[in-house]
Amino acid sequence: MARRSRRGTTETITAAPPPPNAFRNARKIHPRPTFSLCSEEDHAAILGRAQDLLAEHGVAVVHETANEALLRAGARPGHEATRVRLPRELQKEALAAASRQVTLCGKRPERDITLPRADHGFVMRTGTGAHGFVDPATGTYRNMEIGDVASVAAVANGLDQVGFVAHPFCYGVHELTSDIHSVAELITRTDKHIWLQPYNVENIEYLLRIVKTAGSTPARPLGSIIMCSFSPLEFKVMDVEALIQAGHAGLPVHACSLPSAGGTAPLSVAGNALMAAAEILAMVTLGHVLAPGTPMIATPLMFTLDMATGRALHSCPESLQAKALAVGVLKSVGLVTHTYGMGSDTPDVEGQSMAERAMLGQMVAMAGADILGGVGQLETATVFSPVQAVLDDELGGFMRALIRAPEVDDASMNWDEIREIGTGAHFLASPHTLEICRSQFRPSVFQRVGRDDYEKANRAGAFEAARDRALTLIAADPPPGLPDETTCREITAIAAAADEDIIGRSSGIAGRREVI
Repeated sequence: MARRSRRGTTETITAAPPPPNAFRNARKIHPRPTFSLCSEEDHAAILGRAQDLLAEHGVAVVHETANEALLRAGARPGHEATRVRLPRELQKEALAAASRQVTLCGKRPERDITLPRADHGFVMRTGTGAHGFVDPATGTYRNMEIGDVASVAAVANGLDQVGFVAHPFCYGVHELTSDIHSVAELITRTDKHIWLQPYNVENIEYLLRIVKTAGSTPARPLGSIIMCSFSPLEFKVMDVEALIQAGHAGLPVHACSLPSAGGTAPLSVAGNALMAAAEILAMVTLGHVLAPGTPMIATPLMFTLDMATGRALHSCPESLQAKALAVGVLKSVGLVTHTYGMGSDTPDVEGQSMAERAMLGQMVAMAGADILGGVGQLETATVFSPVQAVLDDELGGFMRALIRAPEVDDASMNWDEIREIGTGAHFLASPHTLEICRSQFRPSVFQRVGRDDYEKANRAGAFEAARDRALTLIAADPPPGLPDETTCREITAIAAAADEDIIGRSSGIAGRREVI
């Protein structure tokens, strides 16, 4: 095997061959094969610097009550009024108490997701925040309308690799309450777990009321919520409130850092990973003090600025490396991790999109991420395409098969038969072949046809198959376990009350936050 050193050189280590029958009866469950850009020493160095940064410089917490609670818990004042420094001992205490397992519940137990997965794989989720929509029937682009939430839910319901669903940003309702209306629509359309992203601090209460009305309890949370840093190293009132209120409601929290290298983080891959690690460690510490016991999911969602154009890039090599590196650092302290695993910087479903998301997904899956986000998203997380979502689900199944560690023992090598194989013989009718042939990955939309069949089908390929499946899923009957009519009316009433409350007093309120 080859091992990479910190200086980039390689050292070749040759293992002695195993003795005869060494693998016999040695079957066991293997963790997924992993890939790391850097050594364990490099991970430790980034982690150490992140802890130094929090202890010596600290973070700005623009929330007076939270700031006071942190100081009572042992934090020290920083050099600015809202800044607090988090001592290493407090960080260590928070990491020791952090959840090593998180369950995201669906409306039915068979939709529940426990992370890390017992099979050492990952789960996927749809893209969030997209304000654009590519119609699967016509291929035309338009704004995401509130009515499109039903299509997003229907597609996600039928995708095997998608474990939970995020709400998009929708037009057709007031922008100040778009998140509330989108969640109200989504939670009545899917039996899967949903991901909440509040747009304003006033909205959090209404989002939590909706999931509670739909049946969420602390023992079975039907939703989880995002808490974002305001890079670099700042936490606004809304995100701190999201943490506190989620803790009271028993919802898991996705502790999300969104640095852009060259903008809100150093331009280097290591500097971007350092910023994400520091902000996420800060959120874990805030969670320990402000919402003890709340499951926290480390979520580095990172970008890189194109220095030639100023555009934030989602799937460039530097962003891919930064995500994988941050996941490695955060996994090293035992946190459940979530990052982009699908997505591209191109605006349409085409070759570049598939190439970028395949490289991104493989990179972060091999780094060990538990959740791969971004299913269906295009143009740096601003557009949702149902056709792309179907292709992403297929790609996710491909990657889960790819990262599954193969069995290596006498039975898996078919040792007894292979050592007696005759000249001109084959393994087509072997009992071993018949035993395991159905374990192969079988695509549903990726094509494995020859030229003649391809031409007979008018050159229809994976895109056309994905489009047809997306349209079939959108037209499918709703799944069981959805809220009844009475509950749906109660949820609609909550959204209406939010409009009356939030829009009615919107004068002077800042515009909505950026969505991801």
